[in-house]
Amino acid sequence: MIDVDRVERTPAFVLEHEALQRNLEVIKDLQESAPVTFLLALKGFAMHAVFPLVAKAVRGATASSLNEALLANEFFDEVHAYAPAYLPREFPAIAKIAKHVTFNSIAEHERYRNVLDRQHIALRINPEYSPVATDLYNPCAPGSRLGVSETDLRKLPPGVTGLHAHNLCESDAQHSAATLERIEQLFGHLFESLSFLNLGGGHLVTRKGYRIDILTNALQDFHARHPHIELILEPGAAFAWETGVLVATVLDIVKNGPMMTAMLDTSFATHMPDCLEMPYTPRVRGARIIEASSDAGDGYRIRLGGASCLAGDWVGDYLFDEPVRIGQRLVFEDMMHYTMVKTTMFNGIALPDIVIFENGWPTLVRRFGHEEYRARLC
Repeated sequence: MIDVDRVERTPAFVLEHEALQRNLEVIKDLQESAPVTFLLALKGFAMHAVFPLVAKAVRGATASSLNEALLANEFFDEVHAYAPAYLPREFPAIAKIAKHVTFNSIAEHERYRNVLDRQHIALRINPEYSPVATDLYNPCAPGSRLGVSETDLRKLPPGVTGLHAHNLCESDAQHSAATLERIEQLFGHLFESLSFLNLGGGHLVTRKGYRIDILTNALQDFHARHPHIELILEPGAAFAWETGVLVATVLDIVKNGPMMTAMLDTSFATHMPDCLEMPYTPRVRGARIIEASSDAGDGYRIRLGGASCLAGDWVGDYLFDEPVRIGQRLVFEDMMHYTMVKTTMFNGIALPDIVIFENGWPTLVRRFGHEEYRARLC
């Protein structure tokens, strides 16, 4: 457990080293018990201070841009690449780094095929199935720009030996199994020509209660039918799930009618944008989230306000046992995945410190200030 009182200053992203190790053990064990290879997707977790540890558990990493590819290439033996559309000025450099390259469309593959050399080439497909309810995170929503549909892929273009699907988001094992079944239904006519099938991310194998046995059985059954096809998973969230927090401090208490808002030194708009995009209310240690339709019950009700000028930079409401006070530290749970990678410096708000908590003590990895802000715009 992270002792936030030992963190020097806030806001701070604090990674629990032991929790990351536990997740990596789950992933390593799964690779040993099932015919599957894991890759780390940098779009979900790019804290490279711990990449040497992650690299011991997986074969490689997946990048969606040249910047990610260059970073991944520093730490991992194998780099895969996928982008919804590659930038022409970046693609030749990406192609030199990546062992596997996935294209989002047949036309894009045709455009770049002469740049490729010895890479394994895949097309992203749309399996027309997703359990994701929020369209913002649903790659298979009607009219999706992501992936080739079955009706447009009666045969594989020359040189393509892989398929890539990504249709899940923090999903369960039965959804992974259903995805495999759906792909086989729609694209099974291509399987004889395949050497690999990448099932993308969203497989939350490290979440408590996740049915590893269901996923393992589905992977083994598929492998028994198609032993020549290598299966790949590339989650980002699963590596960093429940491995760390964002620690903030209350700067002020603002009252407007019956509404009390605790003003924080962090921002939902700049440091936790998923909270406003999804939207969702993050868990706060020692507090209960009040649902709009529920009776709050006993306790101290308060909203949490962010540090930016955006009017909607707030979430809530929460119920605390005791009144929230100025100077109090609040802990936002599970803030390692898809959080650090999305931060901005709107309003000139500095990015949170990055800290690793190991053996009972915090180590500051990175602190951001004026130089980082100034370097972003000229």
